[in-house]
Amino acid sequence: MRDRIDLALLLREVVSTPYSNLVTRPTGVSVRQRIEAQIAASPHPTAQLDFGAIGLLDFSCADEIVAKLLLNSDVERPRFVVLVNVSEAQVEAIDHVLVTHRLTIIAVMAGAAAPRIIGWQSPDLLAAFEAVVALGAGDSGRVADALGWTIERAADALQSLALRRVVQAASGTFCPLPLL
Repeated sequence: MRDRIDLALLLREVVSTPYSNLVTRPTGVSVRQRIEAQIAASPHPTAQLDFGAIGLLDFSCADEIVAKLLLNSDVERPRFVVLVNVSEAQVEAIDHVLVTHRLTIIAVMAGAAAPRIIGWQSPDLLAAFEAVVALGAGDSGRVADALGWTIERAADALQSLALRRVVQAASGTFCPLPLL
């Protein structure tokens, strides 16, 4: 299960105008705090942040909203965050701040169906993620077979994906995050 959080709606609540650009650090802090409150109140483990009606996203808001949301995540109650309806311009700002913090997140671009990783990534991380998305739920043996890797290499990459909360892991099975 998942919740969808409309960032444009939160932005309008924060600035009290029909403004669609996420700019300035104080605005980012206010929006992130509202996101954190919604996530904390939700029974669902996955939250989708909908960027569809957002225009400009500057580096300070990308840092305050996306990077700090990931950095402040609750270890006791694991949550998953997926960005949806993201534009290439928004990805540029988000990717820059996530790489700086060595963080990773899943994004579904505006008009696309398949998720992609943005932020810090290694070739193994990317290949394992793409395999999980293509194959669906499975264990490290299944990913190793699909990629021609050793089980240890696949297990390391899958565990890294799980620690970064870009796949769900339970009892040795790794699955893509829910997107619908």
